Amino acid sequence: MTPTLTTREPARGERRCIVTGESQAEAGLIRFALAPNGEVIPDVAAKLPGRGAWVCAARASIEQARKKGLFARAFKAEAKAPEDLAARTEALLARRCLDQLGLMRRAGALALGATQVEGAIRAGQALILIEASDGAEDGRNALMRLYQGVRGAPPRAIGCFSAEDLGVALGRERVIHACVLQERLALAWAADIGRLAGFRAIVPDSWPDSWRSVGWGLGGVYAEPSTADVT
Repeated sequence: MTPTLTTREPARGERRCIVTGESQAEAGLIRFALAPNGEVIPDVAAKLPGRGAWVCAARASIEQARKKGLFARAFKAEAKAPEDLAARTEALLARRCLDQLGLMRRAGALALGATQVEGAIRAGQALILIEASDGAEDGRNALMRLYQGVRGAPPRAIGCFSAEDLGVALGRERVIHACVLQERLALAWAADIGRLAGFRAIVPDSWPDSWRSVGWGLGGVYAEPSTADVT
């Protein structure tokens, strides 16, 4: 089946997905670049030089672009898309999200540990709760109950990183509980977490539904798009 393309030109700040042919904000897409050896590489920061091809931030979309040869058509050149391109993209997105946590810690925009997070919740400063995927259920649920009691609604929550992953990013051995305190940084981080949601569950399936938030596209994997072009 031949992909149908939208005729609307992308607005400023928008790009066209080479799979769906639809234009949307860059925040929901992944840019890919072409290396000198002709290999397609993820450019999650959208800073590499040269022509770029944009794909919806979802594993299935990248697989479709790879299998159907859409990168070659987009770059108008031979383009070798490795079989693990989606896995590479996920790893780079995860690393970007973790690196941003390190920057937030140095900026004083994170509370770390149950005591600090509890204080931030009581003060109304906790914007996104971050819980290690392998942390104890009791501690996690205690903070959830506190947040709901103080704010009357469940928090925006992230649970897709292990305690070790968080510890490495934040200069500690392990981190179980954390929260983001600054709105501007929280919104920027949520955008990248939203892209990561196209590759992994942001909240583990085994956690209660109360941990899932749709407010910033968090808590579940994006619905897959349908069908191709490049800007």
